[in-house]
Amino acid sequence: MSDNSRRTSEALVRASYRRAVPRIEAARARIGRPLTLTEKILAGHMVDPAAATVTRGEGYNPLVPDRVAMPDSTAQMVLLQFMTSGLYQVAVPASVHCDHLIQARTGAGPDLLAARQENDEVYEFLRDGCRKYGIGFWGPGSGIIHQVFFNNYAFPGGMLLGTDSHTPMAGGMGMLGIGVGGGDAVDSLAGRSFGLPMPGIIGVRLTGALGGWTSPKDVVLALAGILSVKGGTGSVIEYFGPGVASISATGRGTICNMGAEVGATSSVFPFDEVTARHLRSTDRAGIAELAAGHAEHLRADSEVEAHPERFYDRVIEIDLSALEQQIVGPHSPDAARGVSRMSAVAAAENHPTEISQAFIGSCTNSSYEDMGRAADVARQARAAGLRLKSPLFVTPGSEQVRATIERDGLLADLEAIGAKVLANACGPCIGQWKRTDGLGGTSNVILSSFNRNFPRRNDGHAETLAFLASPETVIAAALAGRVDFDPRSDELPGGVRLRPPVADDAPAAGYADGHDYFHAPSATPDEIVIEVDPASERLQLLEAFPAWDGADLAELPVLFKAKGKCTTDHISAAGSWLRYRGHLERISANTFLGVNNAFGGGAGEGLDQLTGEWGKLPEIARRYRDAGLGWVAVGDENYGEGSSREHAAMQPRHLGCRAVVARGFARIHETNLKSQGVLPLTLTDPGDYERIRCADRISVTGLSDLRPGAPLHVVLHHEDGTRDEFPVRHSLSHEQIEWFRAGSAMNALRRTLSDATAPAVA
Repeated sequence: MSDNSRRTSEALVRASYRRAVPRIEAARARIGRPLTLTEKILAGHMVDPAAATVTRGEGYNPLVPDRVAMPDSTAQMVLLQFMTSGLYQVAVPASVHCDHLIQARTGAGPDLLAARQENDEVYEFLRDGCRKYGIGFWGPGSGIIHQVFFNNYAFPGGMLLGTDSHTPMAGGMGMLGIGVGGGDAVDSLAGRSFGLPMPGIIGVRLTGALGGWTSPKDVVLALAGILSVKGGTGSVIEYFGPGVASISATGRGTICNMGAEVGATSSVFPFDEVTARHLRSTDRAGIAELAAGHAEHLRADSEVEAHPERFYDRVIEIDLSALEQQIVGPHSPDAARGVSRMSAVAAAENHPTEISQAFIGSCTNSSYEDMGRAADVARQARAAGLRLKSPLFVTPGSEQVRATIERDGLLADLEAIGAKVLANACGPCIGQWKRTDGLGGTSNVILSSFNRNFPRRNDGHAETLAFLASPETVIAAALAGRVDFDPRSDELPGGVRLRPPVADDAPAAGYADGHDYFHAPSATPDEIVIEVDPASERLQLLEAFPAWDGADLAELPVLFKAKGKCTTDHISAAGSWLRYRGHLERISANTFLGVNNAFGGGAGEGLDQLTGEWGKLPEIARRYRDAGLGWVAVGDENYGEGSSREHAAMQPRHLGCRAVVARGFARIHETNLKSQGVLPLTLTDPGDYERIRCADRISVTGLSDLRPGAPLHVVLHHEDGTRDEFPVRHSLSHEQIEWFRAGSAMNALRRTLSDATAPAVA
């Protein structure tokens, strides 16, 4: 496939706009009113906007993205699935980014070298697969997927599918980025459309202007406090208003990145001169010109901004001039409050205030501007003769950013006060951190500019209290050694007062190139042979899941009933388990180990109905499967929130899961379950959750008449011989019902491709 070079070409953007304009006009005629920016981008990528479902929250509209992007952790399964399709080249421009498998240990150089040695088999598989199938490959050291994509591929009005939940970061450039599972990515790579219900649209009107210590990170942290971790589910968050102009392009990327934390399908900002300036600063002046020529299609219609309450499902107003720095946590990214309240919160919740470790980086906050504002604080501290009181680790977002901040002296500013620079990778944000201070397992505070702070997320220890803040707030607090330090009013040792940091949003001398880690697709792909060693501990060829047998699910044991938050980290932890992301059997050993079972036991434990004994959930699930017995999991609210990892659906399926019954699902995880042939069933009455008992067997009836919108029924067979029955909802489309019947989306794709290439019968 063409345009899998290191940057999006002007030709691709020109072609995208040429397709989009008539589709937008067709959608305008269909809807019959002014359009939001979200509606324009969706319409511009619909297969047939004249026949599309326009009622928000209903139907499935087939969409064709401009690009697909994948981190190394999820790309392994995508390539393993694509290999089984029989296709020779991807049909959509795509890229793979090696950022998840690098563990933070001692420093950038040694950590990168160790990662290359330890992951050589996986990197070689990904590199060869990309070169063979026509995918751009960004090797280890190149940087974090979303930062690399933002500065090289993102363009206004485009649509991106990414196998990482923070794909919406592209919205900072006016590109609608949607996080998906590997199944959806494979479908798109094969040239098939991607189905999405018409989302709700939340309008966020920004007034005033950012200034002082307040940063873009504070905008989205405050929004998370307003919406909660599920308040954006099924919606796109669209930003507008006079305050937008005060936020840099990379700052807008930070805000869109963390829209994932409120469950939003995506987030997006309009195209303006700020966007154009960033395109020019990253050597994409031609794309800036193209966007300027199509500006009317890259922002909401003027009537929308004038009367937002008529066009958005909800309008939230944030006055940037009045916004206070935020600190969020612990344990959830929506536990937000202003920094001035932290002392009172710490006292009320009885947690320590001393910071054991501090971090600046992650895909959310590792841009040139982020590093510049942190470095300005560091320069002030150095001038006053101060050094860090808490250890501080810094992760540049990309090799481009690292080389530029090294050239411009910002890296030296940070190192001068004691900060340690890590590799250009995700690192501690996703648990890729070898903690050595001996505090793991104790009640301790870490403060970071990351995007998530679920228990065990960073260091594998539930006792660690993780808080989130902006980079400048993090470094100021690390200088004081306290999470409740307010740089606006508090003093550092010696009576030192910090002034608000300032920094350029882009380097005045342009970005430096740094080391080149990019590999273009091969000109002779047929010469590349991909082999997977059957004895490999890291990679395993996939076998098809069995198709549905045509019968209702009958008396399947309940494996567990999750109580409270059950994220994809609870279902399939990252950290040290990342090494097995390409080996389904091995990584399945971690399935549900973080689940809090309402029926009792420790984390990841449940009752084995075959033996009557309690044990580890993945071991019980495997025993059920090996005995020819499927099983059902039960979830609470927003089941599967967090990352886009399809392993959290593929692993349960591999171990025999047939259905998940929950009070509610996170969007990506619900789709991932469907993709793997697992039924995600939502309780019509959330109170029915309480009726499910530990030793129950569950039947799901009505599958022979499975159709969109039609309810199914769950029958509980209790241990005492009594029964309960209640209806459940599902959101499967016609296409997704075919996935279930075929056994998985991949099975359905293979069948479709096989039918398309089969010889005609006379």
